[in-house]
Amino acid sequence: MSKKNSKFDNRIKQIFDDLESYLNFCRDFGYKFNEGDLYNFKSYAYQQYSKFSQGKRAKNMWEIDSSRGPYNNNHRRGQRNNA
Repeated sequence: MSKKNSKFDNRIKQIFDDLESYLNFCRDFGYKFNEGDLYNFKSYAYQQYSKFSQGKRAKNMWEIDSSRGPYNNNHRRGQRNNA
């Protein structure tokens, strides 16, 4: 019976380790953290985390948001330049 408990404990420990790693990724890369998205491949943030954990390049939302700037109106939809 102690073998089952140790397997169960290892699974729980792995889930919490993954959750902590996902939290750190969201904080470092600028994604909204939702613990319900862990292991949910429909979530864009978890897709990027999965890429990152496999050693691939994930999008850094901090860099993308900073390049847009707070008052940059050049990329609004439907806006036309009447020059």
